[in-house]
Amino acid sequence: ELISSLRSKLQTLWEERELVLSETKEYAERGKELEAMVQDVCKPNEFERYMMFIGDLEKVVSLLLCLSSRLARVQNAMRKIDGNMDAEEKQSLNERHKLLSRQREDAKDLKENLDRRERVVSGILAKYLTDQQLQDYRHFVQVKTSLLIEQKDLEEQIKFLEEQLENLEKSIC
Repeated sequence: ELISSLRSKLQTLWEERELVLSETKEYAERGKELEAMVQDVCKPNEFERYMMFIGDLEKVVSLLLCLSSRLARVQNAMRKIDGNMDAEEKQSLNERHKLLSRQREDAKDLKENLDRRERVVSGILAKYLTDQQLQDYRHFVQVKTSLLIEQKDLEEQIKFLEEQLENLEKSIC
């Protein structure tokens, strides 16, 4: 019964992931339309700033999500430390925790820098776009970020349930 329930939850998550991927593709098309419009109205160096910002947006958000996820897994492993774990394993977990914490702080700095760059790009676009177009651009950036977060969250949930299911099936056999 538990296996059936886990499989059902997994199926639901896979379907949700497909919807998010479909929405992501749809937004990629909107992004291309926005890109073409920006290229038409901006100077080449301004367009280049826009393109660098949009490209870095996905990279920085993905990096932050990945590091946060890895850090959470290490923290969970550290909470499960018991007397049976040897000192070398504990030391390894502590070192990984410190490294991931530093990397996440660096990624947060990158995100702050990216936020400043977004304000610069918004200022540039405000010179050329109507209020509605500027609002569409800001909405695009928000939704792009939200979709990345939602996609990563679903992938983490799927991975967790798949591991649970695998462990449960192994324990039964």
